[in-house]
Amino acid sequence: MRKLMLWIGLSMLAVTAYAATGARARLDAFANGLHSLRGDFTQTVYDAHGNITGASHGLLALEAPRLFRWEVTDPYQQLIVADGKKVWVYEPDLQQVTVRDQGATEAHSPLTVLTDLSQLDTDFKATDAGMREGLEWLRLESRAKDPQFEYAEIGFDARGPRRMVFKDTLGNRTEIVFSGWERNPAIPASQFTFVPPKGTDVVGDAAPAAASGAQP
Repeated sequence: MRKLMLWIGLSMLAVTAYAATGARARLDAFANGLHSLRGDFTQTVYDAHGNITGASHGLLALEAPRLFRWEVTDPYQQLIVADGKKVWVYEPDLQQVTVRDQGATEAHSPLTVLTDLSQLDTDFKATDAGMREGLEWLRLESRAKDPQFEYAEIGFDARGPRRMVFKDTLGNRTEIVFSGWERNPAIPASQFTFVPPKGTDVVGDAAPAAASGAQP
């Protein structure tokens, strides 16, 4: 479940300094011209009863259209890297990495909101959720037959998204606070590649994905 929380959380990240009005308008504004993103996050996970079940801090990087890095640095270490073909989830404490083809799980991910706005209304029902806690909120509900989450919300201030909240189908809620954004930085290609360290147990198929004309 923790891996799913991290994946969905990562899938929704981007920022800009445009002063648009309304959550949907701000989404359109910050996605315009966005090529890469780097920043910090603090993530808190709550169970269905509102009890905190986990908290973490870390760094993230995103480069359109399909590259990202989500690195938890405290209180444990975990690394998720998507290289455009594979998604690697590395658990240093377990000396284990799980790998799968990139695409199937992400087909109805909020990642499409950032990299292809034309898919927004196809894959999601998007509605302005009003103002609260000083932020304008956009709610996303997946149109997938078996969605990974009940809903996701992005909270915007005048400079871009500052918080994200989503609720999974089991009633767990995750809140992520973003800070230290850098818009369109030059990110080294090495940040979006992963080679399992010697002695690491690899779970899944690490071979290159078969060529396909289908787009995620």
